Formats: sequence, structure tokens, C-alpha cells
Amino acid sequence: MASTYGAGTGETGIAGASAVTVTARGLPEWLEPVERAARTVEPRQLSRFLPPETGGRQSAVLILFGEGARGPELLLLERAGGLRSHAGQLSFPGGALDPEDGDPDGDGPVRAALREAEEETGLDPSGVQVFGVLPRLYIPVSGFVVTPVLGWWREPSPVAPVSPLETAHVFTVPVSHLTDPEHRAMAVHPSGHRGPAFRVGTALVWGFTAGVIDRILHYAGWERPWDRDREVPLDRHS
Repeated sequence: MASTYGAGTGETGIAGASAVTVTARGLPEWLEPVERAARTVEPRQLSRFLPPETGGRQSAVLILFGEGARGPELLLLERAGGLRSHAGQLSFPGGALDPEDGDPDGDGPVRAALREAEEETGLDPSGVQVFGVLPRLYIPVSGFVVTPVLGWWREPSPVAPVSPLETAHVFTVPVSHLTDPEHRAMAVHPSGHRGPAFRVGTALVWGFTAGVIDRILHYAGWERPWDRDREVPLDRHS
């Protein structure tokens, strides 16, 4: 998907009522390693769970980098506890594509990521510069085929849960917190699945979101050595 949008030094205009331009021009220097990695990363370098040849529900998430008082940061949210899938988990803003988002093989995921972020957090999408699109990945437990969309929060806007039925909390996490070895562990599910996790306050980022963050930190060269033998058990309902 990354090559579809011509990520890199050029620009690609996405036609339609809600036109979006995907461009890497003018990014802050600290964000350039992420953009470079996005241009070349392969699906299997991001996850062992890849989309099936047919089926799956097309969706997108917005991986939004900003710069706050504590330096570079990521926008995350806590999903409402009553949702049917991934209830109560910390995640990127995002969701399923709607017909009006457009072609899932074209501009649809970019539009969907921005639309869902606005619907969930109140984010003003006009302040977001989309600078890359990662390969599609898969979440077997829910059947979602997910396209991660990379954004630079060029003009920050206020964010908060728009609907408590969907979003419990909206917040930013400093990248320095995520790279701190003391905040890292391996989450172990009773099913046997084992994957990277990040402690954020009293909560835990795990699953798909943690896996993508882990790979971004690695391929951007931001990862610091951490104890992969440190484990955090998950309950069966996680």
C-alpha cells in the first residue's frame, strides 16, 4: 500500500470530495526515520498475521505523531468497555471503511483513518499531514484487515471522546515513554499468544496496537534494548 500513494519526497493528490494529499515534505527531522522505514517495510516485517486472499473487513487506523511539551508523542485512545470487539483496549483511532470512503485498494483507507479519528476523538483532520501508508495487516480475532495510515499532527487541535459509547479516553503518549525499557514487557495470553506490550500509567497497550508500535520503534531506529523475558499475564477475556 505504501507505494500506491507514492510516499517519499513527492506528493500524491487523492481525488474526491474530501481530497487528501499524502506527502513527506516538511516533516520534522525527528520523524524522517519513520517515513523512510514506511517506504520499504514489508508486511511480514510488521506482523506474522497477514490478510487472507479474500474476505476480512477492510479498516484503517491513524498513527498520529505530534510534538508536545514532552517531545514527540503518539495519539491513542481507550475503547469503550461496551464495544463488541477489543472493548476497553488502548488503540490507535480507527475503524471500518464506509462506502463513502472510497476504494479500499486506493484512497479509501486514508479517508477512513481521518474520518474515524475525527468521529472518535474530535480531531480536526485539516491539521493532519498524511505522510505514509503501511502495508495491510490482519487481526484474526476480529477479522479486520487493517491499513495503518501515518500522520504528522502539524496543527494540533483539541481532542476528547466524542461518544462515550465508542471512546472512554483520548490521550497522547510521549515516544520517550514508549522507548523506555522500564515500560516494556511481553504480554502473554492464556491462548498462548505472546507479543510486545507497553505500560502506560496503570494501563497496558498490547495486541495489534503494541505490535505496530514495536515495529515502528525498531525500524525507525528508536528501539532501546529491553527485557523480553519480562512478562505480563493477560486474562482470558482480554
